[in-house]
Amino acid sequence: MEVIHSTAPLYAMLVSLGAVFAIYFSGKTPNLREFWTIAAAFIKFGIVLYMVPAILQGKEIELTLIEAYPGLDIMFRVDSLGLFFALMASSLWIITSFYSISYVRAMKEHAQTRYFMCFAGSLSATMGAAFAGNLFTMYIFYEMLTLFTYPLILHEETSEAFRGAKIYLTYLLGTSIAFLLPAVLITYFVTGTTDFTAGGLFVEAMSGGTSAGLLGFTFFLFIAGTAKAGIMPFHSWLPNAMVAPTPVSSLLHAVAVVKMGVFVVLRIVLFVFGVDLLKDIGAGTVLAYFASITIIVSSIIAMRQDNIKARLAYSTVSQLSYIVVGVSLLSTSAVKGSIMHMMVHGFSKITLFFWAGAVYVALGKKYISQINGIAKKMPISMAIFTIGALSLIGIPPMAGFISKFYLMKGAVEADMLPIAFVYAGSSFLNACYFLPIIYIAYFKPLSEDLKPGYKEAPVMMLVSMMITSFMVFVLFFFPKILTSFADIVAAGMGGY
Repeated sequence: MEVIHSTAPLYAMLVSLGAVFAIYFSGKTPNLREFWTIAAAFIKFGIVLYMVPAILQGKEIELTLIEAYPGLDIMFRVDSLGLFFALMASSLWIITSFYSISYVRAMKEHAQTRYFMCFAGSLSATMGAAFAGNLFTMYIFYEMLTLFTYPLILHEETSEAFRGAKIYLTYLLGTSIAFLLPAVLITYFVTGTTDFTAGGLFVEAMSGGTSAGLLGFTFFLFIAGTAKAGIMPFHSWLPNAMVAPTPVSSLLHAVAVVKMGVFVVLRIVLFVFGVDLLKDIGAGTVLAYFASITIIVSSIIAMRQDNIKARLAYSTVSQLSYIVVGVSLLSTSAVKGSIMHMMVHGFSKITLFFWAGAVYVALGKKYISQINGIAKKMPISMAIFTIGALSLIGIPPMAGFISKFYLMKGAVEADMLPIAFVYAGSSFLNACYFLPIIYIAYFKPLSEDLKPGYKEAPVMMLVSMMITSFMVFVLFFFPKILTSFADIVAAGMGGY
């Protein structure tokens, strides 16, 4: 494996961190402040794109920042999995930035400078975790993301917002300190390093006499400490965080927070423990069945939610565990499906949250029971919602069909037919909580409190929604965007 030494991953992380300061000092000039937001988003995406050719050629990019202690360096190492995550997050940040600008202006939100500062800081932490070369570095940026997003949750500064933010911080910071940090320390003391390794860090430790019990215990410390992945019972922060403005919800559900959670799970399974070791100790099977409960239960809960964002939040809890279950199956197709579903869910779910924000800005509606006949009033927005919803159900020609196909194929490859039925059953439940929204929007009479006539959201919000929904088709018709990186990772169930 050829390793290239480059500062590109550092710049990808620093560009949005620099934007935090630029946004702060231009806070009294909204147009300039928002220029820095957009400029940083495009520059970051450009840097990430610059690294694509080398990674697709099977190379890796490495940069050691600080040699803090033997085996505990702060370092970046860019591989196909990390770059795939970074591509998704950086591309969606551009779209979310335009959407956010339109949203906060339409809603006349307060503390807009703080809002955009925290947005930029969140993407800096996301890039740091995407390109982390070891557990130590990844843990630092994992915590940074929690701290940068906390002010976004309490943005409205109502009692409900403070309560949601408190739950958010308690779950995410509490579990990472109580479980994730000890797991990182155990890994270091057992192996002498925290560097991600092809086949897993613990392979030599197992052959050297480390007990399967300790390894199993450490694995589940890692999983419990990754509450951002939304696995029950550590999922409650997610629906409570919906008190934040809709662009923040989009950031949480599609761009950064939850995707970092499942990304960390992918790293732990493939680069800390490895497929062979997890098969030997049976931990993958246990996690697959455990996370399957989350898929079904959260889907059932979603069906009962009248609040639009709450229904979408529980849908996210379910869809995240698609990824966790897939990588836990430890088969090639399932791992590829998990990686692809990260991006598919990102574009599909952000489309739905953008729609929820559009409905709120245009009509002031937050509940499904209030949107009867809304397709007559917001036809473009409702068509966009339909595309995102059908993708998450898994209907072609939307991208959700491709990732779900690989996940179900992977379950068959792993000889885990019950998991294949879980995926199929969940797709049915997806239909049960998305199709009623489509039905009442198109086929029920317009709600009495909504006057006839068209009233779409502001143009910039609509364009953002149209781009993300268009990408749902693009990812279906040009699946190489998804499979190119997934193939490299799954080929050796690693990359280092």
